[in-house]
Amino acid sequence: MNVPMLDLPAQFRKIQGEVMPEITRIFETQYFILGPNVKKIEEQMAGLAGMKCGIGASSGTDALLLSLMAINIRPGDEVITTPYTFVATTEAIVRTGGTPVFVDIEKDSFNLDVKQAEAAITPRTRALLPVHLFGLVIDPDAWRAVAQKHKVTLIEDAAQAVGAKRKTWVAGGIGDISAFSFYPTKNLGGAGDGGMVLTRTDELAATVRSDRMHGGHDRYYYDRLGICARLDEIQAAVLAIKFKYLGEWNERRRALATLYNHLLEGAPVTMQAVPADAYHTYHQYVIRAPRRDDLKEYLKTRGIASDIYYPVPLHLQECYGYLGYKQGQFPNAESLALDSLALPINAELSDAQVEFVAKSIQDFYRGVAA
Repeated sequence: MNVPMLDLPAQFRKIQGEVMPEITRIFETQYFILGPNVKKIEEQMAGLAGMKCGIGASSGTDALLLSLMAINIRPGDEVITTPYTFVATTEAIVRTGGTPVFVDIEKDSFNLDVKQAEAAITPRTRALLPVHLFGLVIDPDAWRAVAQKHKVTLIEDAAQAVGAKRKTWVAGGIGDISAFSFYPTKNLGGAGDGGMVLTRTDELAATVRSDRMHGGHDRYYYDRLGICARLDEIQAAVLAIKFKYLGEWNERRRALATLYNHLLEGAPVTMQAVPADAYHTYHQYVIRAPRRDDLKEYLKTRGIASDIYYPVPLHLQECYGYLGYKQGQFPNAESLALDSLALPINAELSDAQVEFVAKSIQDFYRGVAA
């Protein structure tokens, strides 16, 4: 049985009748930049998270960069974040001239440890940048309390968590500013790159809107050094249509995760710990697996895709060698990098496919031949 990590063609077939007429209309009007669909998805995303303003961006990476630019991160400013995330999180910090300050993750949730983050705050700290990893939202009350106590900006990297919730909070609506990715593999993915910044104030939103248009307040008049980071109308049209199905698709992912949890009982694997007050949206379903690399190869022989998020923590990446971090400084992140394995999960997956994946994992640990 073939079990892919994603089946985007199957997802497209379900919405093709809605998407293609809208794409044709855009080409007929030739209105490609910052049109009505961009405004629509901005309003949809802001409404979902309970934030005042949404500003479409050209990618999730640019959404993070715009968020940091909006609070004027400068050389010498420190931003506390996680070493266990996609490189864009820290790449954006460095591109503004800031310094990423890593602290370890929680062993069970895989999310950044808020207590260690608070302990790392110095007079140079300007912002906290936690990630809602794999679709599990950080503890909103704890993070908000630390940010307010130390008067630093709380920026959410919500790239993997659209529609996820914790307590009464929705991902992207917890901090002062937040960044989303619409990369095609995300729970809400476009037909290419795209991103979104959400802000709590009109002032921050105005800065982000200016910065995504080269820093201008009017055509050919520039107040700031900005970038070109607009969300285009075609991407926005696809996203606005898919947005209607986001809740349904997230629910399907959650159902499949519950099935995995049940079927993997007794296997020597552990799952990301999910607090009772969390609504996990499972951008990835990640297990910790003994003999991870052997298991991955075994699954491949059975036609089952899997992936590793992330094989090398950021503090050990060559590009961040100048920061001076060493092996052993963040044991939870380093340990997770050695045994984590992401299994197929998407709204198009069948129960039978999940059952086959789980049985294959059970067979591997029982020594059953492929």
